[in-house]
Amino acid sequence: MDFNIAEYIRFMSLAIVPFFFAITVHELSHGAAAYMLGDDTAKKLGRLTLNPFAHIDIMGLLFLLITQLFGWAKPVPVNFSRIRHNKYGMAIVAAAGPVSNIAVALASALLLQAILFIPIHADTMLARVAMPVAIMLKLSVQINVALAVFNLIPILPLDGGRILTNFLPFEKAYKFSQTERYGFIIIILLFLTGIFDRTVLPVIRYLTAFLL
Repeated sequence: MDFNIAEYIRFMSLAIVPFFFAITVHELSHGAAAYMLGDDTAKKLGRLTLNPFAHIDIMGLLFLLITQLFGWAKPVPVNFSRIRHNKYGMAIVAAAGPVSNIAVALASALLLQAILFIPIHADTMLARVAMPVAIMLKLSVQINVALAVFNLIPILPLDGGRILTNFLPFEKAYKFSQTERYGFIIIILLFLTGIFDRTVLPVIRYLTAFLL
């Protein structure tokens, strides 16, 4: 299939806003959850903000431009040693990101349905505004579901790995934490070997189709 640069630019111009919003809400939720549990590290570093430029990771953005599906932000720093009074603190902080993305996906789906119910004539100004907004809301559903499901994969340093670590016995949790240094390599192998396409992608497609 021939690469259409005009279509690619059009797609990215519509996808960039929901992508930035998705990663911003994701990282902000991690920081906010940690702050409510006693760790103010993210707050001191100015990461409790909806300003996307505080969260953008260049490599994560480039990955989105290449895959047109996935990307990531700079992880919000969390000092888990300051969340001593809650034994499930790590799991709560880790889960906050994916949960926030599912919430945004649901809200986007509801707003999209509301727009589709509005009678819009093709040649009106309302139609010219509603169409790109509808596309952005659909992309918001897709991006947020993908971000949530991807991050719940039980591999460190993904959120799913943090959640799993919190529920493992100490010795097993320690051994599992040693795999974090190989996490990025494992994720790349999941893509290259097709395991991701056979396991994670169907879940993303099912949830996206359900919401849309």
